[in-house]
Amino acid sequence: MVNVPEDYPWSSYRINAEGRLSSLITPHPTYMALGENTEKCCINYRGLFRSQIELSTIDDIRSATNGNYVLGSEDYKKQVEKSLNRRVSPKSAGRPKKQQSGSDPNFITWNE
Repeated sequence: MVNVPEDYPWSSYRINAEGRLSSLITPHPTYMALGENTEKCCINYRGLFRSQIELSTIDDIRSATNGNYVLGSEDYKKQVEKSLNRRVSPKSAGRPKKQQSGSDPNFITWNE
């Protein structure tokens, strides 16, 4: 979209990184925790953008977003799944594996 975040017109970057005032945006508590004053918050916020995100991470973000799934550690996914009471990650692709049941080799059950 843009090469640097301050070039994106709908971004809050200039407000958070440069300390510009805005009637639309108020500082978030997480942002305020970046430093003891506005200047320190701006410096530390800019530091968050010094390196680029790896392409594999961007792919993971896109896949999670497009699939409407949670992105995070397995523990985090389990926590969200329990909270929402629904699956938050994709199932394995393809049909369920066949499994023979009992002694009759012609009787097959499907497992998920």
